[in-house]
Amino acid sequence: MRYFNLLFKIFYCLSFAFLFLSFPAYSQGDLFDSDEIIDLKMQFSVKDIRKDTNDSTFVDEIIWLKDSDGNWEEIPVELRVRGNFRLTNCYYPPLRMKIKKKNREGTIFEENKSLKVVFPCSRSKNADSYVAKEFMAYQIFEEVSEYTFKTRMIRITFVNEDDKKGEELELLGFLLEDDDDVADRFDGEILEGKKILGSLMEPLPSVRHDYFQMLIGNTDFSSLFRHNSKILLLPEERLIPLAYDFDMTGLVNPPYAQVSNLVDIEKVTDRLYRGFCRERDVFEQIRTEFLEKEDRIIGIASDYESYLSPSEYRETARFLSDFFEILKNDKAFEKQIVSACRSY
Repeated sequence: MRYFNLLFKIFYCLSFAFLFLSFPAYSQGDLFDSDEIIDLKMQFSVKDIRKDTNDSTFVDEIIWLKDSDGNWEEIPVELRVRGNFRLTNCYYPPLRMKIKKKNREGTIFEENKSLKVVFPCSRSKNADSYVAKEFMAYQIFEEVSEYTFKTRMIRITFVNEDDKKGEELELLGFLLEDDDDVADRFDGEILEGKKILGSLMEPLPSVRHDYFQMLIGNTDFSSLFRHNSKILLLPEERLIPLAYDFDMTGLVNPPYAQVSNLVDIEKVTDRLYRGFCRERDVFEQIRTEFLEKEDRIIGIASDYESYLSPSEYRETARFLSDFFEILKNDKAFEKQIVSACRSY
């Protein structure tokens, strides 16, 4: 019996050790369940990917995922450029990445056939800070609304094949959930090709969206013209705005930020409420919701303080706090939100 017990203990310990050693570096569940930064390695020619891809043409590439032992797991993918302003004006183009089922099985990407990849815009030393602030905006949006695109921060070891030296660069970026995956989470669909007035959307989710846009200082969106906005159609014909692309905002305030000539402000750090008019009780309900979440929203900014310079962090915290001062002041709230809402 003692001999049997000894064998059982040895078998149990070896089994546990095997399970521990074979456990993957990242959970194979939902890619977006964790806040842990993912280490990726990418290598391609920036010039070629601009030249050889478009909205419908991908190129075959390889990415590498770093495991807990520091080893790089090779994953075949397809990449193409995407976007408008950043594609034209940034050194690093934003990308769309597709992964075939057989190549993503058993990896952190198992449930994600398609993803957007956000890179820094420029090669400047502080380019990562703008990525961190845009990522921060997505995290804040998740705090105030359930209808959002999920994100996951990545640290990219990048080799640009245009560089004859083959120098490795470390870039900050993030992955953005695919449109269809968002729709599937809510048993809905993304409407394409239809112009829909913001006033026709669900009141509470829409006003949460509009307060958030004012919070981060964003006027660079339009649900009617599908500019930096998607429309989610839910069961019972409910329409929900889905916001994305927050680089051209007062919160991020990158060097290339510019204000549309369609809005009456001079710079992106000037706030302007662009939501449609709703019943007064809707405005008040969302006002209360945001005020109750003030500490958490400011706390989200502090979560990414390490990516910013001290002066950038102070300015970021101040910019967010200024919005809550509007909500706390009845006269400012009336003037800058309630009376500023759009009727058409």
